[in-house]
Amino acid sequence: MTEAADGETERASAIDKAFRLIRAFDRDDTQGMGVSELARRARLPKSTSHRVLSSLIENGAVQRVGDRYRLGPLFFDRGPTSLSTTHELVAETLTPFLAALFERTRCTVHLAYLDGADAVYANKLFSVTGVAAPSRIGGRVPGHCTGVGKAMMAYDESAIDLAISRGLVPWSEFSVTDPAALRAELAVVRQTGLAYDVEEATLGLSCVAAPVWGKGAVPGAAMSVSG
Repeated sequence: MTEAADGETERASAIDKAFRLIRAFDRDDTQGMGVSELARRARLPKSTSHRVLSSLIENGAVQRVGDRYRLGPLFFDRGPTSLSTTHELVAETLTPFLAALFERTRCTVHLAYLDGADAVYANKLFSVTGVAAPSRIGGRVPGHCTGVGKAMMAYDESAIDLAISRGLVPWSEFSVTDPAALRAELAVVRQTGLAYDVEEATLGLSCVAAPVWGKGAVPGAAMSVSG
């Protein structure tokens, strides 16, 4: 076999492994799956699954949530949907205010909205100093691990119930994983109007967030300052 043919075979093999892992996911599973279970379903070695999952994450096909994985925005952000409409509306309406917050603080700032129990980033302006925030526009994280998420969840009982029912998966050793502790923290958010993330999503990175109110009974978005 020629060198070119060998290369084509290797690429085909890599693509096959990627599709086997993608098929191993449950599309409607929001909690995610561990690499061991994915490897078992895909009938791949665990080390190979780790490597392929890393590539899928880089391309938006998979998201990592703590030590678990789930299908990424590549499979959900297609065509006009209510979620994409919300994303555009939040970004277009509130980005000028986000820019003003950035100018005032010179810190990384985020604009997010709530989808279920997840915070989805509509925009981000980042500082070149301090700890880098790994968040990205369009990315989503469990609301209970972030300031913006908690700033909105505090006023949305259905989001709190959903987060607890699917399991409070930690993103760091400081993430809130106890339902009673989360409810107590969100009660304080309702009293003060401020939410905090102290290394709960990324070690070394903390933030303070506040809800952005519209005409509804729950916030339409939230903004945060990170550092």
